[in-house]
Amino acid sequence: MGYSRNQPSPRYSELIAQYRQMHIEGERFLGIPPDQTFPGQSLVPQAARIKRLVDATRSETILDYGSGKGKQYDISPFEIAGVGQWPSIVEYWDVSEVTCYDPCFEAYNRLPAGHFDGVICTDVLEHCPEEDIEWVIDEIFSYADKFVFANVACYPAAKRLPSGENAHCTIRPIEWWTGVLKKVTSRHPQLQWEVWVQFKVPEAGGALLEERLAST
Repeated sequence: MGYSRNQPSPRYSELIAQYRQMHIEGERFLGIPPDQTFPGQSLVPQAARIKRLVDATRSETILDYGSGKGKQYDISPFEIAGVGQWPSIVEYWDVSEVTCYDPCFEAYNRLPAGHFDGVICTDVLEHCPEEDIEWVIDEIFSYADKFVFANVACYPAAKRLPSGENAHCTIRPIEWWTGVLKKVTSRHPQLQWEVWVQFKVPEAGGALLEERLAST
């Protein structure tokens, strides 16, 4: 069965409810308090990569899809070692507007209206059920006029859901993500896009490696 925004899988709805609970109660297995559970700061290591796309496309408006609590935009000042310091990430990107959307956090759980120059999605896709991944990625692309940036982890998370399950519910190899992206991006040929797939190599002591998938 093909799922969609209007008809997501039962698993998608179940996970949304669990993540909403975590935003309110925190992550009980690791003892993480609510204000530190999915704060949004996983975006910070990706800020420079996003900046390059912002500059290349001359983007002014950004949608953070799956922003968590949005605390990444409260960081003040924002600094990149050896590069410089800015009043905030928004100032570093030199954009006029950043809109947050996260279906699991009450302050940002309304679907955004309109389009944005760029859409970014960090530490999100691996939390979505496999059967919903295609429509979620397609929705991300449908909001963008110029570019899309995302990263995805191909390994288990430290956090667990209230049910006890691992928070990364879709752990698939890079070839699988490549296939999904090829299908979705063919419907949005006008957009620049960049997705970083992150995986761990047991033979290298569990070292974290990344591979870049991109439109160019």
